[in-house]
Amino acid sequence: MKKHFLALSVGLATALLTGTALAQTAPARFESFTYEGRDPATSVPVSPGQYRNPILTGFYPDPSVTRVGDDFYLVTSTFSYFPGIPVFHSKDLVNWTQIGNAIDRPGQLDFARLGLSRGVFAPTIEHHAGLFYILNTCVDCGGNFLITATDPAGPWSDPVWLPDLEGAIDPSLFVDAEGQAWILNNGPPQGMPEYEGHRAIWIQKFDIARQATYGARTVLVNGGVDFSTRPIWIEGPHLTYRNGWYYLTCAEGGTAEGHSQVALRSRSPDGPFEAFAGNPILTQRGLDPTRPNPITSAGHADLVQTPDGDWWATFLAVRPYGPDQYNTGRETFLLPVDWSGEWPIITIPGQVIPYQAERPDLPRQPAPAVPTTGPFRVVDAFDGPALPSYWMMMRNPRETWYDLTSQPGSLSLTPRPVDLGDNANPSFLGRRQQHQFATAETVMHWTPKEDGDRAGLATLQNDDWFYFLAVGQEAGKPVVELRRRAGPSEAAEGVVIANAPLAGPADATRLRVTARADRYDFAYAAERGDWTTLARDVDGTILSTRTAGGFVGVTFGPHARSGH
Repeated sequence: MKKHFLALSVGLATALLTGTALAQTAPARFESFTYEGRDPATSVPVSPGQYRNPILTGFYPDPSVTRVGDDFYLVTSTFSYFPGIPVFHSKDLVNWTQIGNAIDRPGQLDFARLGLSRGVFAPTIEHHAGLFYILNTCVDCGGNFLITATDPAGPWSDPVWLPDLEGAIDPSLFVDAEGQAWILNNGPPQGMPEYEGHRAIWIQKFDIARQATYGARTVLVNGGVDFSTRPIWIEGPHLTYRNGWYYLTCAEGGTAEGHSQVALRSRSPDGPFEAFAGNPILTQRGLDPTRPNPITSAGHADLVQTPDGDWWATFLAVRPYGPDQYNTGRETFLLPVDWSGEWPIITIPGQVIPYQAERPDLPRQPAPAVPTTGPFRVVDAFDGPALPSYWMMMRNPRETWYDLTSQPGSLSLTPRPVDLGDNANPSFLGRRQQHQFATAETVMHWTPKEDGDRAGLATLQNDDWFYFLAVGQEAGKPVVELRRRAGPSEAAEGVVIANAPLAGPADATRLRVTARADRYDFAYAAERGDWTTLARDVDGTILSTRTAGGFVGVTFGPHARSGH
């Protein structure tokens, strides 16, 4: 396996280095980046026989999992972030290590100027006959495709497009015992939709050798398990064979608080399917909204069987701090599947998803070097040959604007006249906010040269909703300022909501953002001076998905822009 920090592959590095070279005009140098978080519900000590939910905190939605021998592999959505589709490995379903990113070369997909919640939706990962498959949809950037790899750490192939799935999303692969393969997907219903959110689940045969669909496409589910209730957004289909039955599990109800997972079964992969009378097999809707530390919006599950025959499910859910308000995005959870009867059941009606649960009966593996759950602190010293795999940028890079070699032991960003709100690829690198209560801090060496130059620490939900704590120059003098963009009506560079003159040289500055659920504090300090709070109790709800829309979560990271 590749180590976790080899995320931006040799292919990406080569692509960047051969791109357009930029004049090195006053690069901003970030000496370190520290992230720390601790939430009350996920900080309670767990016994040796328990694990914590979520297993992947922060913006890791739409998890898909597969097992090969004693190894488990998991992928999640990244939309228009690059590199895309993180690939994780585990042996116990609890401790996960990111081993790469499936989309790690700019030429694989082109996110152009797409919204940050477009791009790659809901990948699924499978393995067959020595080859790993990821099926996915690049929304507004090509359609449905598959990529393959012999090593899940990569490299992954260039996309093979699936034109028969036009208008579809959420493709998945199923191979039966005889080697016949099928592709399932969410797609438009036959004829005109009868209501908003009316979709269908389709299936079509797939030629593994040619990597192409063929034959008739068949509708397995129209609308949902009970069409009379006008169900919305049947999606995320997976087929599982057990005891002579083909079980079809799907998400239903949309990705908000009505989200759920349902099950159907048939004697044949192409139906007809009957719905489980006890659906949904997973949901948190209908529970008391005033319960402490709620987990909501659960669904989009994928089932996996351990070597000993136990069944588990990964799925997405969220941890709101207010009414459907959360900044940490949709996260990856784990629960056992009760298959003591004829149907898989993840939660029963009224059951609350626990923050601590009994571990899978699997050999325990060491905790990962970079934690993914519970309270933790991670310091990036930028002293490796590549960025750690969890760092991302907005859309594909078109030119070389960051490096780790010109000033070893630090990350250098070239300021460019590209703002966070430009729907482009600014000089910004982000890592996920993984706790409601978190701190991100960086040490920056940089002096602005002209008015409009800015570099510092961004707190970003998407192009239209962010905060930017920056050192800049105004009227020829260095300042520290907090900029906010609260919707597309505000300037792409944000508007100044707090500022202060910088006393003394501006070369070395520490910057810090502290998240406290719906409130954020922003502070600065000289390299060895005391902290000064520039803005306290700033509105964090503008960074929630409920306000900002979309499917991603907040990222923290360094950003630099030039005034020309």
